[in-house]
Amino acid sequence: MKILVDLGHPAHVHFFKNFIWNMEKKGHEILITARDKEVTFQLLNAYGFEYENVGKYGKSVFSKIKGVVEIDYKMYKIAKKFNTDILTGISVNAAHVSSLLRKSCIVFDDTEHASLEHRLYMPFSDAVCTPSCFKKDLGRKQVRYKGYHELTYLHPNYFKPNPEVLDELNLSKDDKFVILRFVSWTATHDLGQKGFSLESKIKLVKELEKYAKVFITSEAKLEKDLEKYRITISPEKIHDLLYYATIYIGEGATMATESAILGTPSIYVSSLVGTMGNFIELEDDYGLVYSFKTHEYGINKAFELLKNPDIKQEWAKKRERLLNDKIDVTKFMIDFIENYHESFYKYKCNYLKQ
Repeated sequence: MKILVDLGHPAHVHFFKNFIWNMEKKGHEILITARDKEVTFQLLNAYGFEYENVGKYGKSVFSKIKGVVEIDYKMYKIAKKFNTDILTGISVNAAHVSSLLRKSCIVFDDTEHASLEHRLYMPFSDAVCTPSCFKKDLGRKQVRYKGYHELTYLHPNYFKPNPEVLDELNLSKDDKFVILRFVSWTATHDLGQKGFSLESKIKLVKELEKYAKVFITSEAKLEKDLEKYRITISPEKIHDLLYYATIYIGEGATMATESAILGTPSIYVSSLVGTMGNFIELEDDYGLVYSFKTHEYGINKAFELLKNPDIKQEWAKKRERLLNDKIDVTKFMIDFIENYHESFYKYKCNYLKQ
């Protein structure tokens, strides 16, 4: 098959990378289209992927709408020339282009509050694959699987932590260190939401430094007082660093989930708390995440966890239980797309029988 994979965010590169490599080994031809967002191109280059740059979205509502139309047009020309058989992505544009070309489109989604995106892609997609814990019912096109997006690249079948990342930052395995994540809140599904204030960010760093070394990863520009804490390693090594971190605390939902799956205590601070099924499951069923709507509670929890000398060993046991319960999501993706349409009904029926 000829498969077009559309990537709109750095996390999408991780999500699809093992799928792409495995499908290419099986003889399928993959074409990647990618949006110019944060370190997406840097990651693609680091992994040796060739890709078509289809542009970027703006920050205002008008520029985002304009961007959808422009990217649709660019993707349409690329997909038509490629003569694609099927399109996939965590993507509105892939769905639109598939409809124009009258080809099948399989969308992956794990963000319940992305209501606008749902309205934009649902009418044009053929199947929407979501984790089983996804709170929202998307109708007859929805197929659920027992896993999380992040297991496509953090499942032990694919991820082996590399301790060399510690040397780059002059750390040892015995050092306590914290990773902080701040987001820009400019994504369509993040508009009107919030996490840490600038004052609370500065306070958090100063207080955490009393217990551990602090590293920051941020979508947005950092204030001068915080810039010196920015992580300097190349972006493809961030999961190695998360694995060895003592705790994670931040506004980034994806990184909070990644940390939990890697067995690193995860504190998520956002006004979106309670809206996403994966966080509810990771917190209530596995005890791997703590979620707070206000930063004060998150900061207090961070200090509490840092004082526990056995914290990483405790979370390693929780992680093992989680992995035993979940599937290899990349394997599911390969089977689902390679054998679509038969797989759609197979997985639908299997889920209903559970």
